[in-house]
Amino acid sequence: MRIVDEPAYVLHTRAWRETSLLVEVLSQNHGRMGLVARGVGGPKRHVLRAALQPLQYVRLDCVLRGELAQLRQAEALDAAPLLQGDAALAAFYVNELVLRLAPRGDPHSEIFATYGQVRAGLGSDAPVAWTLRLFERDLLEALGFGLALDVDVDGVPIDPAARYRLDPEQGPRRVRHDRGQGDRDTAATGSALLALASDVQPGPEDLASLRRALRDVLAHHLGPRGLKSWDMLAELGRLSRPRNP
Repeated sequence: MRIVDEPAYVLHTRAWRETSLLVEVLSQNHGRMGLVARGVGGPKRHVLRAALQPLQYVRLDCVLRGELAQLRQAEALDAAPLLQGDAALAAFYVNELVLRLAPRGDPHSEIFATYGQVRAGLGSDAPVAWTLRLFERDLLEALGFGLALDVDVDGVPIDPAARYRLDPEQGPRRVRHDRGQGDRDTAATGSALLALASDVQPGPEDLASLRRALRDVLAHHLGPRGLKSWDMLAELGRLSRPRNP
C-alpha cells in the first residue's frame, strides 16, 4: 500500500546496516509505524536525515509492506523544538511512552493530537511537570484507559483534603488514615486530582503527588518491563544527592 503526504511525528531513529535507518513515527492516519529509510547516510541526503530526527514533524511518502514500510521521502513541516535539561529528558520520556503504549498500525487521531500538544508545551515556557501530567492523562484517555478524577470508585465526590490511590482499572480509591505511610506517600491528594480534572495547575506538593500516582497507572499498562527513562531519572536523582563524607 502506498501512503502519500502523511503527516507524522518522528519518535525514534537508529542506524541500520551501513547507510540506512530504522525509524518509528506516529502518523495521523495510520497510527504508529515502523519505517526503513535506505541510503540516507550519503553526503547528499543530509536534508532527509535532518527530517528524521526525534520530535520532528514531517510529511512522508512510503510503501507499506508487512510490518515495516519503505520510506520514499520525508519533508520537515516545521523546526523541531530545541530542548535542553528537563525538557529534553521529558521529550525522551514522552517518545518512549508512546512507543510502548501506542499499537502499530492502529489509527489514533486523539494520540496524534495529544502528542502535538505535549511537543508544543515542551517547546514553550510551560512548566515541564504540569505539561507531562496533562499528557499522561490525555494519553491514557486516548488509549481507552482514562479514569474519572472527580469521583472515587464508589461514586463519592473527591474530597480535596483526602488522599487517593489510582486503581488502573477503576479509578481513585481513598486512602484511609490507618494505612501505612508508604501508601499515603504514593497517593495523590484530592485537590490534585480535581485540579487535573479541571486543567488547573496545582501547587508544587499536589503536582508531585500526581506524578507518583499516575506512574502506578502507567506501570500497570506497561507490564513488568518499565521505561528506560524512569531508570535514567532515578539514576540522575541518585547521583545528584549529596554523599556522606
